[in-house]
Amino acid sequence: MLEQSPYILYSDGNGNIFEDTTLYVTGRTGWDALPIPEDEWIELPQGGQLYELPGRRGIGIDVLTGEMRLCEKGWAVAAFIPPAHTGFYLAAYETAPDAPTLPLFCYTAAGWLNDKTYVPATRIENDIRQDCDGYDQNLVESGVHETLKHFPHNRLVQHLANNCALTYQCPAARNFFLGRWECPIPSSPACNANCIGCISFQPEDETIVSTQDRLTFKPTAEEIVEYTVPHLETAPYPIVSFGQGCEGEPLLMWQTIRESIIEIRKHTTKGSININTNGSKPDAVKALCEVGLDSIRVSLNSVRKHIYESYYCPNNYAFEDIIESLRVVNSYGGWTSINYFVFPGMTDSVEEYEALREVIRSTGLKMIQWRNFNIDPDWYLGKIKVTDTGECIGVKQMLELIREEFPDLKYGYFNPPMERIKGNFESDFAHH
Repeated sequence: MLEQSPYILYSDGNGNIFEDTTLYVTGRTGWDALPIPEDEWIELPQGGQLYELPGRRGIGIDVLTGEMRLCEKGWAVAAFIPPAHTGFYLAAYETAPDAPTLPLFCYTAAGWLNDKTYVPATRIENDIRQDCDGYDQNLVESGVHETLKHFPHNRLVQHLANNCALTYQCPAARNFFLGRWECPIPSSPACNANCIGCISFQPEDETIVSTQDRLTFKPTAEEIVEYTVPHLETAPYPIVSFGQGCEGEPLLMWQTIRESIIEIRKHTTKGSININTNGSKPDAVKALCEVGLDSIRVSLNSVRKHIYESYYCPNNYAFEDIIESLRVVNSYGGWTSINYFVFPGMTDSVEEYEALREVIRSTGLKMIQWRNFNIDPDWYLGKIKVTDTGECIGVKQMLELIREEFPDLKYGYFNPPMERIKGNFESDFAHH
């Protein structure tokens, strides 16, 4: 709990960031800038970073008059908060007409007090699997080297090595080469959604670029089984996960995935088989549950049909299919999560809150992964044509209200392994 609000930060445009002690920082929710309550601030976690926001002036509260005004000293500043943390407010700023669209990262409010940077956020998850101090680049590189020797002809292992682990420093791929936890299985070069903020594919005429290049081939079941079985056999708390940021929609490759699951389970009963998906094909999901899929994580920006469909732009499926996929997995006794893109002012609107309660009740949802939405806020709201986000309750309050009403629903940031699903969910298992 801070005794006062932190001061606003600004950048000089040359990579230097300063505080302006004439202004307290504000936070953005929807289109509005607001003061941030003192009890919502935490120190910027390790692995967090500050960005300058070109063409944007931060909005602060004048320390003497209490009036809101712009910080004219430099560009606005936002924080990237690392995985396992959920932000409560976006950075508040005014955007000039010629300002460039921001790249696909999250833009949490940030302030400065007593020589420390603060952000309005919470650690939503004890799991340390993507904490930055858990990665030793030399170990990752030697893991890549060793693994490539074992699987010289496997295109997927090569993709995970050269693209994911070494080029993009993908945390999931790096964990695979360190022989631990969740192992990624990119499986589909195609997608049946046209998400506005797609991280692996952007139209040529768009003003933003995708953060990574998409998988270019269709892996075979043999390629999948070859490297996932050893991982399940030897890794601590093992999970193998179809559906990654560097691919399209895995359910479009459901026959290959089905064949892979059958083969994997012939060789090992260990660990958990998960799919990260848009949930668009309930029949395919059912076919996978029948052969041993353990868990599903469905990604969405909203549980309201019109907000979801205006962002995902689905081809040949509708919002209702997603809800059905969650019900299917639940009916097989599987673990159901949503990967919920948190956007302050949208996620915590009263309308969204009511819709979320309904989805939890009607699907038997087991977990919400409260993920920060990586997108330029103005650009997003403009693209989905939202001019007024309605009444909001605050992200922190929403987390508390949902937890009160659904005490068995788990909160987190990552797919839990079988040990956690079946055992003590809240234990700090990954610290061991």
